[in-house]
Amino acid sequence: MFPCMLLRQLAFGAGLLSATGIYVLVLGTLLTHQEWWPPGDKTPAYYCHWSLVAIFNIALIATAVLDWGGWGLASPMTLAGGVTLTALGTAAFMWGAQTMRSDETMGVTGELYTDGPYTYTRNPQYLGMIVGVTGFALVTDSALVATLAVAHVGWVLLLPRAEEPHLRAEFGDTYDRYAARVPRFIGLRTVRQAFRSIGS
Repeated sequence: MFPCMLLRQLAFGAGLLSATGIYVLVLGTLLTHQEWWPPGDKTPAYYCHWSLVAIFNIALIATAVLDWGGWGLASPMTLAGGVTLTALGTAAFMWGAQTMRSDETMGVTGELYTDGPYTYTRNPQYLGMIVGVTGFALVTDSALVATLAVAHVGWVLLLPRAEEPHLRAEFGDTYDRYAARVPRFIGLRTVRQAFRSIGS
């Protein structure tokens, strides 16, 4: 019992610490003139960011395994909702990731993508992450996982704001026109575009 509790605390702590590091990089970009995210190239910031993300993901999974059902709020409805959201989030993330080159997915400067899932949202991968991690928290029924999920959603909401000045500098008016046409995450324009695609 004690080793399990200790491991759970260590996993949760690693998740919080790595999330804090990611927030430092993203907020450092937003609040200073230093561009930590997106790195634009495979700089030390690139390796630092993705190392922290890897630690967070491992910590999140470990916390889920060690604290599964620890909240005691599970029900058939939350389980079904969680599975549905996890599946939808994963599908959105994979669709977005497959549309881009792998390096560009990880913050390296490349092309401006405006087709496929990027027709409906400027950030399909981030939208998928938000939906997916919310579903994962519901499935695991763990307060610790829910806390890490909130931290994850928080930094994902900030990432586009850090990226947009970089994209405007790279693509100029082309990006401005795209941003005016397609929402950052999801909105009425997303729904209208989806209906147009279905009807065409």
